[in-house]
Amino acid sequence: MELILLQKVKNLGNLGDKVRVKPGYGRNYLVPQGKATAATEANTAEFEKRRAEYEAKANQLLSGAEARKAQLDGASVTIKANASPEGKLFGSVGPRDIAEAFTEAGIALDKSEVVMGEGPLRHIGEFDVHVHLPNNHTCTSRVLHPRHRVGAPNVAADIAPTGIEPVFRP
Repeated sequence: MELILLQKVKNLGNLGDKVRVKPGYGRNYLVPQGKATAATEANTAEFEKRRAEYEAKANQLLSGAEARKAQLDGASVTIKANASPEGKLFGSVGPRDIAEAFTEAGIALDKSEVVMGEGPLRHIGEFDVHVHLPNNHTCTSRVLHPRHRVGAPNVAADIAPTGIEPVFRP
């Protein structure tokens, strides 16, 4: 199946490229999502008429992604979770929890943009989280070290009260 891409698609092509894909991928994903259209003569002519509009939309997405990258790069959040005295979480902290924490901090983030290559966080500590934004922009944000209760093993006295904070229950 031959398609014209209406926006940049990762691992496939850029705006305006004619690409050959398997029929199921084109019919079930690219066309319904508005990322591509069939490469007929009529659609090609229509695309060429509207090319400036598509490019303006792509540039707007690019500038928005760059602004969000500047806002997210180096940002940090605190996530409270129940933890044992040894530092192991009861449960885990996943992309949804991280996205909600950033949103509560005033930085809009969707859970699908959070990439956790090693899986969910299961221990208290300081973690780098990769965020993939549109147009292949990637930045690193941080979930910082928690404040520990008095007497916890291997804890420095000057740790800031941020990060995954353990909640101890008697």
